[in-house]
Amino acid sequence: MRFILGSGSPRRRELLAQIGIVPDAILPPDIDETPKKGELPRPYCARLAFEKAAAVQAGDDDIVLCADTTVALGRRILGKPTDAGEAARFLTDLGGRRHQVITALAVRRGAQVWTRESVSTVKMKRLSDIELNAFLAGGEWQGKAGGYAIQGAASAFIPWISGSFTGIVGLPLAETAALLAAAGYPVWRQA
Repeated sequence: MRFILGSGSPRRRELLAQIGIVPDAILPPDIDETPKKGELPRPYCARLAFEKAAAVQAGDDDIVLCADTTVALGRRILGKPTDAGEAARFLTDLGGRRHQVITALAVRRGAQVWTRESVSTVKMKRLSDIELNAFLAGGEWQGKAGGYAIQGAASAFIPWISGSFTGIVGLPLAETAALLAAAGYPVWRQA
């Protein structure tokens, strides 16, 4: 049995390491992440995690873990911004409001798939022009759903969260450990 992480995210590897798990292989799948017309954030996120897990090449006894993190402002999906202008729009829209960060998980072993979503609520303060421009200049918005990462400089803009901090980062550890154990992975063997 091999444990395969279907993600190239260094944050997900770091979070797994916190509970003593090191993947045997890292195989990020290449799938189309375009939302379907009218697709809501939570089903969208769950679909992507499932499709990623299905796309990873693995043996019948291998365990594959894939995840997707989406920022939702109401019914809107705020994905990874394509440029600084889009990141600025996302951060401005999020300012002074609560939004949801959804991380969907899919664990596959053979033909069986276990799934779960972690939904957390985050409040971001309204950013001044100075804060917004300095943040954008730092480049941390690149490759981040909603244009920010809670574990980075944007943590100074977030006075309140409700839910899973590790889920907001991109891999809810309680849910991940439970799904891996359900798939037969010895989560606590080395701890």
